[in-house]
Amino acid sequence: MGRPRIRPVLWTPPVAPARSRATTGTRPLPPLRRIELPGAGPEDVLVAPSGEAYTGLADGRILRVDADATRIETIADTGGRPLGLEWLPDGTLLVCDAYRGLLRVAGQSVEVLSEGHVFCNNAAVAPDGTVYFSDSSTRFGVDNWRADLIEHSATGRLLVRTPGGKVETLLSGLAMANGVALTPDGSAVLVAETGAYRITRLWLSGPRAGSSDTFVDNLPGFPDNISTGTDGLIWVTQASRRDAALDRLLPRSPALRQLVWALPQRLQPQPQRTVWVLAYRPDGTLVHDLQGPGTHYHLVTGVREHHGRVWLGSLTETALAHLTLR
Repeated sequence: MGRPRIRPVLWTPPVAPARSRATTGTRPLPPLRRIELPGAGPEDVLVAPSGEAYTGLADGRILRVDADATRIETIADTGGRPLGLEWLPDGTLLVCDAYRGLLRVAGQSVEVLSEGHVFCNNAAVAPDGTVYFSDSSTRFGVDNWRADLIEHSATGRLLVRTPGGKVETLLSGLAMANGVALTPDGSAVLVAETGAYRITRLWLSGPRAGSSDTFVDNLPGFPDNISTGTDGLIWVTQASRRDAALDRLLPRSPALRQLVWALPQRLQPQPQRTVWVLAYRPDGTLVHDLQGPGTHYHLVTGVREHHGRVWLGSLTETALAHLTLR
């Protein structure tokens, strides 16, 4: 299958902060341990109260890794491409499958909760079972995520599925809607816009209920999945540092971007190898800025903090990884 055509939209990105040019964080990255997996592409990671980690692979399998990483087992197969993982209130697994949509996995049973999405990506679940989830693009699926960044048509959406099964769009016009997280008090839902270097907040309760604003803007990298940790912080992946070539392309002639898209992939703007996660308080204050060279792990797309241990997933690696906060 050939590449899809792109219809570039002019956009002037904010001037990249100086932090985007650095290769290390404000303090040394704690030692990273790789957990090798029997397959590639553990894009997200979810941790059970017992400390077991769960992830989905590019071939459709869902894996469980015990807390000591001594046992890895396949618990299900979605038959698609699993991305974001969350727990439903009944203890079953919610899976955002890029090909099949929003799924409920109970044992070997896979139930479709919502379908017809081009790029179902990540989710957050409220205590009553309400699911907030992202559809990254109505133009391009997961296999052509680069096209969405280069086109910048901002067709991503934040959707909600009620406990009764009704699905509605809460926000549209998002630049590659990606990670989704609820604030600890449930007053707002956050959605990462990978293509706009920001996290958008939709208020769910209080005087601003129904309105949206910016939680964090002009990030130094490309935000992917986000999650709320057991520490009450909002953890944010930075899959790559900002790309100066892409920032220069976005406000220029659409024809130039079409030309770039036609080039061999190796000549297009590329993710830069790094391991990088940020953590914010619910008021947007930065608490952790953890970055190191991507020599042994890179393209971090999933993050989950669990009682001081930070688990990482990657769209392309053949391993999960984790570090312990100092």
